[in-house]
Amino acid sequence: MKALKVSLLAGAMLIAAGAAARAADPDAPADTYQAMGFYLRGDLGWSFLDWGGGDDDNALAVGGGAGYRFNDNLRTDLRLDWAGDYEVAPDADLSVTTVLGNLYFDMANDTMFTPYLGAGAGYGWTSNDGGGDDDGVAFALMAGVGIDMTDNITLDLGYRFRDVMVSGSDPMEHQILGGVRIGF
Repeated sequence: MKALKVSLLAGAMLIAAGAAARAADPDAPADTYQAMGFYLRGDLGWSFLDWGGGDDDNALAVGGGAGYRFNDNLRTDLRLDWAGDYEVAPDADLSVTTVLGNLYFDMANDTMFTPYLGAGAGYGWTSNDGGGDDDGVAFALMAGVGIDMTDNITLDLGYRFRDVMVSGSDPMEHQILGGVRIGF
């Protein structure tokens, strides 16, 4: 639980520090401020479990979070994600939940399509009907594309690799996600 609190605090401090740094720059061009700001996000997709502790399976993945865009190229968010009801053995289902602080590099250009790369770290929990629950440090690597629908609404299509480091075999997931980011 201590690692979770540290992860949540670090994510909040990162968002606050970035907002303060941008607010302190009175000479920034006006279009820079349009790229800045808070956003909410929601994602839905499909997850493919790669686990040595039982059978591999695939299942629904859902998540959401809040973030901050610092400029055209850099944004961060804090996300809560769940994937689960993987059938890992007869009468045994596994679910994976994570809270991750993420940092993204957007490859801004003059089109409505913005490719991105990202990485995240935080804490995760596994719930296994057949073998008990476990928890540990989690990380993720992401790649995808944002599609600007309006100035404040972006569709997000991407891939994420997610790993929760638990005792024994780590549940690793390959996820295909679609979502929306709404800026303020």
